Amino acid sequence: MNYMNKSLSEKVKHKAWVKTSHWIITLSFLFLVFTGIEILMVHPRLYWGEVGNELTPALLEIPISRNHKRSDWQEKVPFFDSEDSPVSAGRNGEELMFNENGWGRSLHFLAAWFLVVTGLVYLILGIFSGHFERHIWPRIKELTPVQLWKDMKEHFQMKIAPPTGGPHYGLLQKLAYISVIFVALPLAIITGFTMSPAITAAFPFLLEVIGGYQSARTIHFFTSLALEIFLIMHIVMIMLSGFKQQLRYMTLGEQP
Repeated sequence: MNYMNKSLSEKVKHKAWVKTSHWIITLSFLFLVFTGIEILMVHPRLYWGEVGNELTPALLEIPISRNHKRSDWQEKVPFFDSEDSPVSAGRNGEELMFNENGWGRSLHFLAAWFLVVTGLVYLILGIFSGHFERHIWPRIKELTPVQLWKDMKEHFQMKIAPPTGGPHYGLLQKLAYISVIFVALPLAIITGFTMSPAITAAFPFLLEVIGGYQSARTIHFFTSLALEIFLIMHIVMIMLSGFKQQLRYMTLGEQP
């Protein structure tokens, strides 16, 4: 959706394939956020490297469920007679754990494929139709400190122009969309694939590139968090520029 009017005279409307892919990707992402939070609630700990569990130090613990910082372990038993030996331990009070994520994982995986396939179609059409070149990629003359500061100042001062019904984007918008389309979303997808043993069995180089299953999970979390922040800011800017009009432009088109 466009919320910064930079070219009032140019009457360019959103293409049907842009609108369709926009809403499929949006709905898919919302399902991914919902199910991703549910999956994270089961094990709200992040690690770095190949392996990690509740008996190993965490890179970060997230306080989002009753599984956060649980300490009801029985006596730890080392596998070997060495200081760095892996350990095993039973847990007291298993019934108190939150451990219902089978449906969440299935729905997460299904929503991910909707996003991947639609995103791939959007990417191909965006490249070959010239959409990215005309509307998303910044012009050389735009990439100046003066223009960047001007655009930032307008955002801070809440000088949000009304929508025009087409892809008339400002510099900050273009940079944000490029970051999402070509960096954040691909990284979230790749790290998501890396967490799948079936995919890494076919493409083991993913584990080497990312640095292990747990590294992939941690990168996936922070990338998803960045995308969620982008979505929130996107909605805020849409509301400031005229929510009903923006929604109409991105669904039925301009109405009399």
